[in-house]
Amino acid sequence: MKKLFLIIGAPGSGKTTDASIIGDNNEADMAHYSTGDLLREEVASGSELGQTIDGFVSKGNLVPLEIVINTVVKAIKGSPKRVILIDGFPRSVEQMEELDRVLSNESEVELTSVIEVMVSEEVARDRVLGRARGADDNNEVFNNRMAVFMGPLEAIRSFYSTKNIYHTINAERTIEEIVADMEIFIKSKI
Repeated sequence: MKKLFLIIGAPGSGKTTDASIIGDNNEADMAHYSTGDLLREEVASGSELGQTIDGFVSKGNLVPLEIVINTVVKAIKGSPKRVILIDGFPRSVEQMEELDRVLSNESEVELTSVIEVMVSEEVARDRVLGRARGADDNNEVFNNRMAVFMGPLEAIRSFYSTKNIYHTINAERTIEEIVADMEIFIKSKI
């Protein structure tokens, strides 16, 4: 059975970097996927699904729930690794509920833990604006991304806490400390 770990966090929390390092450190049995990268890869493949995704993304629209879920589940099932790390998912209550519904009918995949990489809004803002990698790394976009993240957060925390699979990592430390703590936690669950 595959063990699935969802890694969530505010913009600038370091969730993608942390999960990527852990995946690289354990590439024999762990795979890391970023939800955004999965959608972009599907578009790049030129598949029918990719063309559908591109039709939404190219207009700046959100990709429909069913497509996001199918893309994530396809990556999980298609992975040759037994431990899957997916960062940036779920981003809404609807995504959370739909993934839960899909996984309830799955005998091959167990949602082992949801890990929130926790940072204050101030630290997240400093990191995002400090990196300034692109046109979307500005205060206005950060505020919007933070609002989108915070909106469903309490419901997501509550849902997974009730299932006893919610865990937090303090991400206001060095990357080495954060990665070490997260890696130890993940390995303790597999």
